Amino acid sequence: MTPAKPKPVEFSWMTVAREEIGVKEIAGIRHTPRIIEYHATTTLKASTDEVPWCSSFVNWVMMQAGYTGTKSAAARSWADWGQGLVDPVPGCIVVMTRGSGGHVGFYIRHDADYHWILGGNQNNEVRISTYDMRKRRLLGYVLPAKMNDEDQGLYELFNRGVA
Repeated sequence: MTPAKPKPVEFSWMTVAREEIGVKEIAGIRHTPRIIEYHATTTLKASTDEVPWCSSFVNWVMMQAGYTGTKSAAARSWADWGQGLVDPVPGCIVVMTRGSGGHVGFYIRHDADYHWILGGNQNNEVRISTYDMRKRRLLGYVLPAKMNDEDQGLYELFNRGVA
């Protein structure tokens, strides 16, 4: 019998976000019901998957994990939310510029030039994508201001370099 694969050590919201990988827009006049659910967590409450939805996705994920997000469809709204971080930890929310607007998603890792982000509306779907940070401006890394005990404990492990 093959031993079970160990569960990754990650914030509660990352489990929710990973389960959404593969949700994508429907081309044409039909719209993906799940993306409309994402939009319902914002004050914009868009009814089409053609409206940018990265912030709606992050709001929906955080709500599913028991947190209150920004309730805004604007990606840059996350830059002033929660507690800011100097250095990223896996699963924190990363906010960056994207053209004249912004983009938001969940930080996976980075190297000298690229960030790997799990997010919505990345090539019209929920996926992990790389972003060339030489071409973008980082607006910040954030976590909820108050986390549940499990997430807070994990954050403390990340800070000590244990997790």
